[in-house]
Amino acid sequence: MDVKAKILVVLVLLILLAIILIQNTEEVVFRIFFWKIAMSQVILVPLAVVIGFLFGYFIAKGGMKKLG
Repeated sequence: MDVKAKILVVLVLLILLAIILIQNTEEVVFRIFFWKIAMSQVILVPLAVVIGFLFGYFIAKGGMKKLG
């Protein structure tokens, strides 16, 4: 995959993420054991994206270490 294609894919994904953020502005309440966490979906969605990206990145990096 060349550089222009990667840039295009990233731009499309960012545009889709922006659309999702604009449409989801409601508040979400989480109940985890005894805690109650309330936050806007505008905060939750990018937080989940960043956590998912970091998790996938470190899993892939650790997997490559085992192979090489």
